[in-house]
Amino acid sequence: MFFNTEDLYSDEIFLDLVKTDSGDPERDIVPYYIFDICLTESGTSVGCCDFRAGYVFYGGNIGYRVYEPYRGSHYAAKACKLLFKLARKHKMYDLIITCNPDNYASRKTCEYVGGVLEEIVDLPEDNEMYLEGERQKCIYRISLPKTEG
Repeated sequence: MFFNTEDLYSDEIFLDLVKTDSGDPERDIVPYYIFDICLTESGTSVGCCDFRAGYVFYGGNIGYRVYEPYRGSHYAAKACKLLFKLARKHKMYDLIITCNPDNYASRKTCEYVGGVLEEIVDLPEDNEMYLEGERQKCIYRISLPKTEG
């Protein structure tokens, strides 16, 4: 079910696997990976990201967070592009990344990696994110070619 992730690196960053989890089908939680985003040269963690291996509409397949001192260097986008390799291993070529409508940095990241804004949706009142105070999500769709390049 889970794949080797040692190839998720570039000249600038690598994704260091922190955790995998099989999910919980009864709660609609798909299997997922969690990574630290680390600088190749120093190993310094500049943020974190995750990949969800299954259909996740409101939460998306990829999540990311870059720590404030490291923002502005496209680390989230670079991490997404590495996660595309993992998506291909799972034979997933149609991905969703979501963000809050007022998160302009995340929206730019989605567009930078090839995401197309499909719609802005209202979260259902029983959704966990709604219960935490969020009300809407931008739904970006990314279509990956079946091979890298």
